[in-house]
Amino acid sequence: SRALCISDQGRCVWLGSRSSGGSRQPVNMRTPLTWFLGLLVAANWPHVGGFYLPGFSPIQYQDGDIVELKVNKLTSVKTQLPYSYYTLPYCQPPKIQDSMENLGETLMGDLIENSPYEIKMRVNETCKELCKVTLDDAKKDKFRSMIEDEYLVNWILDNLPAATRYRRLGGEFTYMDGFLVGLTQNGRYYIHNHVTLDIQYHENPEKYEGYRIVGFEVEPRSSAAKTKEEACKESTPALDLDGQDEVLYTYDVRWTYSDVRWASRWDGYLKMTGGQIHWFAILNSLLILVFLSGMVAMILLRTLHRDITQYNEVATSEEAREETGWKLVHGDVFRRPNHSTLLAVSVGSGMQVLGMSVVTLTFSVFGLLSPAHRGSLLQSMMLLFTLMGILAGYTSSRFCKLFEGDEGRWKFTTVLTAFFYPGTFFTVFFLLNLCIWGEKSSGAVPFATMFALLVLWFGVSVPLVFFGAYAGFRAPAIDLPVKVNPVPRAIPEQMWFSQPLFTSLVGGILPFGAVFTELFFIMSSLWLHQFYYLFGFLALVLVILLVTCAEISIALTYFQLTAEDYTWWWTSFFASGSSAFYVFLYSILYFSSRLQIDKTVSILLYFGYMGIISILFMLLTGAIGTISAFFFVRAIYGSIKVD
Repeated sequence: SRALCISDQGRCVWLGSRSSGGSRQPVNMRTPLTWFLGLLVAANWPHVGGFYLPGFSPIQYQDGDIVELKVNKLTSVKTQLPYSYYTLPYCQPPKIQDSMENLGETLMGDLIENSPYEIKMRVNETCKELCKVTLDDAKKDKFRSMIEDEYLVNWILDNLPAATRYRRLGGEFTYMDGFLVGLTQNGRYYIHNHVTLDIQYHENPEKYEGYRIVGFEVEPRSSAAKTKEEACKESTPALDLDGQDEVLYTYDVRWTYSDVRWASRWDGYLKMTGGQIHWFAILNSLLILVFLSGMVAMILLRTLHRDITQYNEVATSEEAREETGWKLVHGDVFRRPNHSTLLAVSVGSGMQVLGMSVVTLTFSVFGLLSPAHRGSLLQSMMLLFTLMGILAGYTSSRFCKLFEGDEGRWKFTTVLTAFFYPGTFFTVFFLLNLCIWGEKSSGAVPFATMFALLVLWFGVSVPLVFFGAYAGFRAPAIDLPVKVNPVPRAIPEQMWFSQPLFTSLVGGILPFGAVFTELFFIMSSLWLHQFYYLFGFLALVLVILLVTCAEISIALTYFQLTAEDYTWWWTSFFASGSSAFYVFLYSILYFSSRLQIDKTVSILLYFGYMGIISILFMLLTGAIGTISAFFFVRAIYGSIKVD
């Protein structure tokens, strides 16, 4: 069957037919021109067979062509602090040159540089000497520290990350991104100073000339050889760091033909375990959704319908005196809540996060954000969060006008929307960055990038928030079906299980239950440096989450109004927003069971970023709950007759 495949390796976009036996190459669309060309081809797809756009094709190498190997940061799941490759005494080229990096790469701490390795297309090398390095005590201490913390070396060849292949129990192969700096056994430290570069290539003379690189694997080994001839021998003992003052770096290059197409070369990296676990998670989430939907349907179709019917009947005086339930609070149900400005700002910021999430996931599901283009996902999220400021301003202004009328504090609300939550996130980020600077890690964001973030915030996001707020205040006020009484009604004493704190904590369990399995894989991607590419699952989980949040807030709001408690605004927010509390608790469990972090800065880094993620999750779920409950309350009070 025909399919459109658009791929971007930082240099190229490929448009053509997808042949059998391969899957679509991860894709990133970076320029308006690329968007236009993609849409143009899609519109005329019945007439398109497959072609290459000039300057947008994958790289074809000829025999003997230079293939550049680049080095990236050293990473560790035990410290979460990346370092430059040349922090360790490795062989260096005559001049170290940095590659251009996007905003996402910089925020992730990527530091891509050139290397002295000489690799030529389809030219095998055996025991080629790279250099000799003399080790003093300071350099040995660096190696010991990196080996103890299980740091990984990350290389890049033709935009493919170096991978170490392992065999699973079932016989299948799995890949680990990068390879270990060295190993420690019985208190001795061994450096990986000899590597075999296994590079796979593919050719198809009928479609193109030359060869395309489709795989890059590294087999590291420790060798105490003094000459390159000794390094080739398997019998050569490992290089004991304490017993050697000089290390010889050598490498082999082995080219092998592969049937894997260039469009499918990322499949090995993107293979993830637990496909059945994902389906189990989806089934679990759907069961929660069915349960909630049944409860809400019962409320709407039975209880609520009966209530409305009874309320609209002509009642006798005795029946009127016996009336109880949510109708009695009609004069207070839309009363302005305490801290109404903060609620308006929180709901507005939640819609900003929701807009960012939906657009990012939409692009990801269609393959427009890819691990092939490093940092593209994080960069897109940052830019979309900035642009969605207009949605935050509009939503917060609508709620401000609802609470306070035309004379509301719209300027204060708008300023708070533009600066409160973004300012909180930036302050935490800046303080954590200071800690990373203190560790001299490459993960520290430079001042130039900090300034770029401030420009995005003050130059783009803040004006968009004000523009959205202006549009929101200019729009007509939302019509309410009932008027607010001048004097507040007394709220009957509530049972302990009807208190907002208890109901909110109970309500947050269900939205968290809908996402906790997928949350495990996302956190593994963040903190264990694994690839995450199951965006289809994630999009489905997001839909289930949104519906779950809406239904749990509607249900708890109804129960609260039935108890004649009209202070439902904040309850509707935290009924679903409290799921963020369980997300943070889960992060503590994940930290204690899955991670081996013991450094103070690394612990601060983990809980600082998980705190930000939890707040974002609270804003998203709370906003959905509040808006859903508001339209529910507005609908039920609009359907009864009020004197």
